[in-house]
Amino acid sequence: MKREERYRQVLDYFRKEMPEVNTELEFGSIFQLLVAVILSAQCTDKRINQVTPALFHQYPDAKSMAKADVDDIYEYIRSVSYPNAKARHLAAMARMLVEKHDGEVPMDMNQLTALPGVGRKTANVIQAVAFGKSTMAVDTHVYRVSHRLGLVSKSDNTPYKVELKLTKHIPLSDIPLAHHWLLLHGRYVCTSRSPHCNKCGLHDLCPKLIEDSRLEH
Repeated sequence: MKREERYRQVLDYFRKEMPEVNTELEFGSIFQLLVAVILSAQCTDKRINQVTPALFHQYPDAKSMAKADVDDIYEYIRSVSYPNAKARHLAAMARMLVEKHDGEVPMDMNQLTALPGVGRKTANVIQAVAFGKSTMAVDTHVYRVSHRLGLVSKSDNTPYKVELKLTKHIPLSDIPLAHHWLLLHGRYVCTSRSPHCNKCGLHDLCPKLIEDSRLEH
């Protein structure tokens, strides 16, 4: 099967099965989304959603968090992965937003990735979810599913290469949704260990390229 046809069938399936989809992170503003995405690195959305209500109650915006000590932020996020580093990133990120952007989250990629704790993946999430841009964030789920479904090749061996291949073949209007389609499929169906192939609607289409499909850290 040609790659273009594979993309067409995969996208048609997701359009039908998940016509409306969004991040599972809970937030009340773009700033809170940014905080949640930073915290979600190598941690489950479920855990982040348990932590952020109290954090956002105490620090609802950049200006309030910019005044916080790192140790104070740490106490709210101590149960997430790498809490010390993330507390430092959040404090510094909030201060930079206040100092350079009047407390508002910018939409420009370079300005986003200049913020402490914000890499390309996080910036792409913010651009897509908050600003509706056609950006593709590649996390471990997106990386794994893209390889297993044959949407990318073995030579696409970095998140950035996968991002470029996906955005080349996926229509612009679908790209913000496609991130969530692939992510959720990887989270609940095409799991890293013991994928649920018997429950997968793409079972007959999937080449099941399981070997070496997991992102190396």
